[in-house]
Amino acid sequence: MFVALVFTALVGYLLGSLPFGYLIARAKGVNIFEVGSKNPGATNVRRVLGAGPGNLVFALDALKGSVAAAWALGALGSKMVVDLDAPLLNLLNRTYVGADWVNLGMAGLVGALLGHSFSCFTGFRGGKGVATAAGGCLVLMPIATLIGAAVWAVTFYSSRYVSLASILAALALPVSVFFLNQPLPLVIFAGIAALFVIIRHRTNITRLLNGTENRFVKKSAP
Repeated sequence: MFVALVFTALVGYLLGSLPFGYLIARAKGVNIFEVGSKNPGATNVRRVLGAGPGNLVFALDALKGSVAAAWALGALGSKMVVDLDAPLLNLLNRTYVGADWVNLGMAGLVGALLGHSFSCFTGFRGGKGVATAAGGCLVLMPIATLIGAAVWAVTFYSSRYVSLASILAALALPVSVFFLNQPLPLVIFAGIAALFVIIRHRTNITRLLNGTENRFVKKSAP
């Protein structure tokens, strides 16, 4: 099992390292590491290039996390009773493969988060991991992730701070997993994932406390 966990994490790292934000911006003649917040995540791409490219980057980054958490599903054959908050793909297949798959899914998502944040293709630079974490957590803990998404939406549309919305959504994840009575490993994992996202937003937290964080505003039409 240890070898399987390491291999899954390595595959997740390579998936997470795919620098979609950098590639999409580069295709439009922009080096995303040199403009805006100099972050290759969806928020900065959206600010610099508009909603279309930004939404595409978010979707692709989320897909990285989903695939990293779910690809090992086909390698396991054990089937058990469907759980209310079982991994999303298992719900669709009416199966639940138990702790082994969940452990592999968590290992894959951890690798993807590290790859996204420290991509080997961009000199170990990367984004903050929100979209990638959301995609992977949607597979591992769909109900809790949807609760986190609702927290993000309410916070963002009331404050227009993407960073604050991301931080509160990250905090909502382990709380939701706990109150949904999910297995302890998932509760711990959700807490670690939330901590990772918050640490990646440490400069945003400083700006929020200082009142200098930028709100997200739509560009005026020409």
